[in-house]
Amino acid sequence: MPTLAVATLHQALRKSFATLESNQKVWKSVLAECSPLMVSLGNLAEQSRALSNVQISNTPLRGFPDLEERLRFKLLEATDIVLGKLNEKMSSLQSARDAISNQVASILHLYEQNAHSLDLLAVTERSTTTPSVADMLEWLQDAERHYRQQFLRRKTLLQTLRADDLSLLESAPQRWNSLESPSAEDHITGKMYITSMSVKVLSYPLHCSLSSLERKASGLL
Repeated sequence: MPTLAVATLHQALRKSFATLESNQKVWKSVLAECSPLMVSLGNLAEQSRALSNVQISNTPLRGFPDLEERLRFKLLEATDIVLGKLNEKMSSLQSARDAISNQVASILHLYEQNAHSLDLLAVTERSTTTPSVADMLEWLQDAERHYRQQFLRRKTLLQTLRADDLSLLESAPQRWNSLESPSAEDHITGKMYITSMSVKVLSYPLHCSLSSLERKASGLL
């Protein structure tokens, strides 16, 4: 039979994977909203470059001497708006990343607090239907590392973009897409599925009154 410490960890792990799952959905949704914005950036950069390559004075529009200036202003303004929207999306990605990081940090802290009452077998024991505590802790850390690195790379990319740097804007959509890591996402989703399938196995009854150990874990449950 599992000890109270292991049972408490199992409960906290279920909460952690639920947090991971909900924030993975948020992450994917926000990234989907970013895609058309990145395409817009590339299109605006192409329009700006086309404007630079045209001598309006040599076209039928030469009767509008300030036309080029007004068009350029409009393009810069539109680019700034899109960049602003992308920065707003980054705030949403940061919130999802922080939620995952905080949850993983909390359960690792819980594990460290109770390591003295856990034997090696209780932490590493697994079956064909149930992953071990060590397995699940490792999966959570892998997921946290993935989203932390993904956020940093995307934030760094956006910080390099300026409305007046057409080369960077034109290549932004391709560079943004190159940051995608479908294999890592599939790996995380697979581990969440394994965990969800073993929830009933991990749902051990706690036939004891609330102990100090449970109170320590109350923030995670």
